[in-house]
Amino acid sequence: MSLLTRDEAQTRSRLLDVQRYAVDLDLTTGDATFASRTRVHFTARAAGDTFIDLNPARLTAVTLDGTPLDPAALDGNRLPLAGLAPGPHELTVEADMAYSRTGEGMHRFTDPADGETYLYTQLFLDDARRVFAAFDQPDLKARFDLTVTAPPHWTVLANGTTTHHGDGRWSAATTPLISPYLVAVAAGPWHTVRTEHRGLPFGIHCRRSLAPHLDADATELLDTTTALFDRYHEKFDEPYPFDSYDQAFVPEFNAGAMENPGLVTFRDSYVFRSAVTDAERCSRAVTIAHEMAHMWFGDLVTLTWWDDIWLNESFAEYMGYQTVAEATRWTHVWTDFATGRKDWGYDADQRPTTHPVAPAPDSVPDTASALLNFDGISYAKGAAALRQLTAWLGDKDFLAGINRHFTRHRFANATLADFLDNLAWATERDVHTWAADWLRTSGVDTLTAHATDTETPTGTPAAPTWQLTVDRDGTRPHRITVTTWDHTPGGPPARRDHLGLDLPQNQPLTLPGHRPDLVVLNDQDLTYAKLRLDPTSWTTALATLATLPDPLTRAVLWNTARDLVRDGELAPAAYLDAARTHLPRESDLAVTTGVLGFASRHVADVYTHPDDRPAALATLTALCRDLLRRTEGLSTEDWTRGQGGAHRTDAHPGLRLVAVRHFIDSATQPATLSAWLDDGLVPGGPTLDPALRWRILHRLAVLGAVDEAAVDAELAADPSATGQEGAARCRAALPDLDAKRRAWDAMFKDDTLSNYLFTATAQGFWQPEQTALVRPYVQRYYQEAPDLARRRGPAIATAAGAAAFPAYAVDDEALSLGRAALATDDLVPALRRRLADQIDDLARALRVRDGQRNTTG
Repeated sequence: MSLLTRDEAQTRSRLLDVQRYAVDLDLTTGDATFASRTRVHFTARAAGDTFIDLNPARLTAVTLDGTPLDPAALDGNRLPLAGLAPGPHELTVEADMAYSRTGEGMHRFTDPADGETYLYTQLFLDDARRVFAAFDQPDLKARFDLTVTAPPHWTVLANGTTTHHGDGRWSAATTPLISPYLVAVAAGPWHTVRTEHRGLPFGIHCRRSLAPHLDADATELLDTTTALFDRYHEKFDEPYPFDSYDQAFVPEFNAGAMENPGLVTFRDSYVFRSAVTDAERCSRAVTIAHEMAHMWFGDLVTLTWWDDIWLNESFAEYMGYQTVAEATRWTHVWTDFATGRKDWGYDADQRPTTHPVAPAPDSVPDTASALLNFDGISYAKGAAALRQLTAWLGDKDFLAGINRHFTRHRFANATLADFLDNLAWATERDVHTWAADWLRTSGVDTLTAHATDTETPTGTPAAPTWQLTVDRDGTRPHRITVTTWDHTPGGPPARRDHLGLDLPQNQPLTLPGHRPDLVVLNDQDLTYAKLRLDPTSWTTALATLATLPDPLTRAVLWNTARDLVRDGELAPAAYLDAARTHLPRESDLAVTTGVLGFASRHVADVYTHPDDRPAALATLTALCRDLLRRTEGLSTEDWTRGQGGAHRTDAHPGLRLVAVRHFIDSATQPATLSAWLDDGLVPGGPTLDPALRWRILHRLAVLGAVDEAAVDAELAADPSATGQEGAARCRAALPDLDAKRRAWDAMFKDDTLSNYLFTATAQGFWQPEQTALVRPYVQRYYQEAPDLARRRGPAIATAAGAAAFPAYAVDDEALSLGRAALATDDLVPALRRRLADQIDDLARALRVRDGQRNTTG
């Protein structure tokens, strides 16, 4: 399959002006393919040759300006259009297109709960060609007219409002000018809840088997959506540019969501069928806000080429968090960003594959390289950089610049240079230099605090003073907040200073009094940098962390501890001890969730030497017991109120749920978990819902305490899609050679697993407790993953490099195998990028383990 290059896209854009597509899809032609008929109206600005993108199962007919073309001329996924004369043209393409099971193109899913089938499109980044013929690049915008034939009992959703004409025939309102990758269709017997807001129809949709769960959350979902919609209209001068706002929760979706104008698609795990924490509800609200921001950043104004993807993602990420904080009850959402999102950017930025937020155009020569930049840098780091930009510019000038950007480029395309020019118009500050420092560079700066008492000559009556110096390892300017604290015996630390500081400092700051007990750099997390505390501050932090009054301050300090572990400067056991000490007194759920997640997934599972793993799990188990004791005595009313989002700092139901989850994951003996499963509840609550039952069964499978018959029985009780995934995860986790062989063959040989079932099987296969059992598969992974990635495409290639990677084989032999695999030339880009990241993480884990053994042994 040929990749579209940047040079080809520029050439085609200079030659063509595309006005309109008429796309007709027939979804009633069978289970394997659907019929696609596309009529494209375009103008050639000069005589020349070009091509249209198409990836059919079978190309049946092509007509250009009334003259048939030979379907055999199709070259891979390109249909040549030779000898175009200047002027208008009409191209008609008829083809049979293949349904997808990997979340790319037109994905087809049959719900095991009731046998109903659902279809939806995911055309990003260059997958429009899997559904209809298209000049598939972002700067060839056009209007789209869509018609669909579907089974009579189905509903069809699209970018614009849809009309049913009878007999399963639907049409959608003509879109404004949009890029081909933003076209969307979702068809099936959807369950729908509708409302109207500001004169526009709003709808939320899911498959029928999830209807009770969507209905239970419909008020929260619609209230959140309309509150965010109103806040964006207060921020942005340009009104919402489309005729409706639908949100469809679709099965087996590869991403969190996709910003199709007028029809946002979300992974349907956001329709909560089991208990969730309020932090997870907040995360869903952020995703809603993120995709809504894209209606302006990405849909109204679209990047010209994929090197500027940050213009879409970084802005939507920043606006999502900021607008949730402004418009919803989740006013402390930046704590969630600090503890659960920003680490994605920090980790990506310290690997060899790092890149600038705004990479140079020549570093994104084609669509495959563009896809690799959808990572923690384009999302989390970019959002953090924009948060720093608003701290530097001020909200007023920042909003003035982006509103000018919208007005000047509405329904068109724009570049980084365009954006910077619009910001520069709104401020006297040098935004071009700021962008060069922040957006055109890679890596993480490190800020280190030095606090010393000022020496006063003997006999001098002057009051004591102290000096603060901040060293900067890096090149970026930073505007940060610094707070200082004094330890108060028997009580929480007392804040002394609250300082705004621009780095680099020209000279040390001299402040009154003796040096404080704790100096916190980047309090409120306004910049993007790693931090190092002076020794006195670190000692004070370890003693008082849970009692600092602001959760964002605590999040900054926990992130510092996280960085110290990753850099080999803090022993993994010391991090676990700090968690055991402070989390039982932590009042913020996002902080608790973030710390426990790192402690479990990274510290205990990867960074801890196998000899020390039992002690690490014992610490986690004891910590979870402490949290469970803290939340004892919650009534049913408490649980119900907690799931609706009532915030309790003393005994939050979400805290108990987090504790239960991590207790399950860290259990080393099956007795307690088996008793919970048999009883159907945790003593004192909660009752086990499907998610908790599958979680317990998975851990029991890892420990060898259940067999396949138990998995089959659980699946019979929960035959849903998530039940199928849970069963696949459990079967692959059984410590049995035959179970491992079957799981491996399902992933790497038969090529029938959907994207979700592939990932679930991979998640079960590799376990820290089973490294010896699956040792032979480490070498097989590097032998077989490249062929799998070539056969099944980018989505499975990405999953193969992520969930299917042998992450728990942390030794020199595994590292050598990985490096040898990277040295070959036969890796598809999606797999190569994932392997490069994973192998660097593996090398880091080895360094941490070696340092740990050298220190403790």
